Amino acid sequence: MSTSRTPGHRDVVPITDESIRLGQFLKLAGLADSGAQARELLDDGLVFVNGEPEDRRGRQLRRADLITVDLPAGEFRAIVG
Repeated sequence: MSTSRTPGHRDVVPITDESIRLGQFLKLAGLADSGAQARELLDDGLVFVNGEPEDRRGRQLRRADLITVDLPAGEFRAIVG
């Protein structure tokens, strides 16, 4: 993951539609570099939506959902905006 964020910081990531798929959002938010990396994060159980573990790349997200990626470097968070 190539991010310059500080672990624990929450970015609000705006979306243009009413919803977005989790895999797309991970890339848009800079939490994954590619769809393949998003899939790896999900397969490894490192992604949480509103505090609950999530493994479906196609999960529909809505505004105000909190996405957390739990990495050894810390938790990286983004809010669907």
